[in-house]
Amino acid sequence: MTAPRALLSVFHKDGIVEVGQALHDLGWELLSTGGTSRVLREAGLPVIDVSDATGHPECFDGRVKTLHPAVHGGILVRRDRADDMEMLGELGYRTVDLVCVNLYPFEAVAARDPPAPDAELIEMIDIGGPTMIRSAAKNHKDCLVLTSPEQYAGVLDALEASGGAPSGVSREARAQLALEAFQRTAAYDAAVSGELENRFNSPDIPSRIHVASEVGTELRYGENPHQPAAFYPAASAAGPIGLAAAVQHGGKALSFNNYLDLDGALRIARGLLRDVDEARPHGCVVIKHTNPCGAAIDATQVGAWQSALASDPESAFGCVIAFTSEVEKATAEAIGGHFLECIIAPGYSDGALAILSEKKNRRMLTLENFTPREDEVRVRQLDGGWVAQVQGPPSVDWSAVRCVTKAPADDDLVALARFGSTVLSDVKSNSIVLVAQTETGFATVGVGPGQTSRVEAVRIAARRAGERASGSMMVSDAFFPFRDGIDTAHEIGVTTVVQPGGSMRDQECIDAADEHGMAMIFTGQRLFLH
Repeated sequence: MTAPRALLSVFHKDGIVEVGQALHDLGWELLSTGGTSRVLREAGLPVIDVSDATGHPECFDGRVKTLHPAVHGGILVRRDRADDMEMLGELGYRTVDLVCVNLYPFEAVAARDPPAPDAELIEMIDIGGPTMIRSAAKNHKDCLVLTSPEQYAGVLDALEASGGAPSGVSREARAQLALEAFQRTAAYDAAVSGELENRFNSPDIPSRIHVASEVGTELRYGENPHQPAAFYPAASAAGPIGLAAAVQHGGKALSFNNYLDLDGALRIARGLLRDVDEARPHGCVVIKHTNPCGAAIDATQVGAWQSALASDPESAFGCVIAFTSEVEKATAEAIGGHFLECIIAPGYSDGALAILSEKKNRRMLTLENFTPREDEVRVRQLDGGWVAQVQGPPSVDWSAVRCVTKAPADDDLVALARFGSTVLSDVKSNSIVLVAQTETGFATVGVGPGQTSRVEAVRIAARRAGERASGSMMVSDAFFPFRDGIDTAHEIGVTTVVQPGGSMRDQECIDAADEHGMAMIFTGQRLFLH
């Protein structure tokens, strides 16, 4: 009886000698290429070079070595078809019963900083590897396909239990291996397509959307208990990124809603890093149902927390918090017994984590890569397709904004307007944010999110602010279509208005501000968030 044959051809050699040794011990022949063949021989294993099986040498610096009928015929031949097997014999080829392949590290080279030259990147586009993987996955009922070291042990155990017979691996296991193989080549192709589009076309928005993820983690449920849900980390050669890279300390597993709120908190906190300075080095964001109910930058972290909480302490019950700097012990003590779901920060100082962990259901997350937020393409699924847009912190040229009223706006007011716009850019529209200077920083004093009427958003922000609205600045995500929003703001004590401008009734709003002795800044940039 002819011995089963395995084709081993891997870029990353981890575990391949152990696979080769186990298969050899079970009576398998080993077929291999290039560096893999050399590693196996150095381990004392008998190996047949692919060039010997094909009768054709590897050529073009290894660009062509497995693209041959002797390889793909042996993989794709249907064992239960007599005519297939007869033709394979006439051609003088052998069956290939197992393919073990991993691919050139295109993603890792594409992720390099500074970027790799185009010529080097192109050489990392694997051709033979994906072709063998897809061939074996297509014919998985006859040919096993391994694409990851995590799969090795289970397959070898099944083969050992069957005395080395390929049939020892169940149909269900073969199907799962094939599925994972197709998922791997799909992710690889997505990475190649996305990177080459960035290099060759440099689009603001991609011409096609290719999404690749790691295996999803099932969540307890979605937004409501009857909805199944999962979290899918983005596939990245550089390792986990964003929330997938966060390390959780204590508490139960994150929920679907936790992820949404953490995303909102992280986006604003990273935006605040553009506003912090030596005088105000600490930022804090308090999120509830994806909207901020408070945010602040301050000379102290305790001050940032207290100012953010004071914006809307009622809504902050069961909140998610983000800090832009390592959480200090004093801050943990100031948070005390406040009911919160999660905290995310670049780290936790000695003693802070222990204090915060005294409440058992709290989740503290460390995300070391807490870099300032930049523009990114954000994708949303719709019925029948997707929409995508470039989204990031406000790109207002703050040196060129216009004060359009008789009352002037000095540099301190412009700095406050910048802070308010950073927070506002992640509040659902129509939105109004009331902000004010504190003794040692800037803070929201009222947030009016997600209203169909702009003047109603003003009223909500005013109710949240209470007496703190007096002397505050009102920041709007879009222009005021009528002067009623300005009149309402004056009634609650607002002294400065920040808006994009651009309404046919701009002059009416400017006149209203002048009547009330208010300053008004036009930024020229709308900040809708639907």
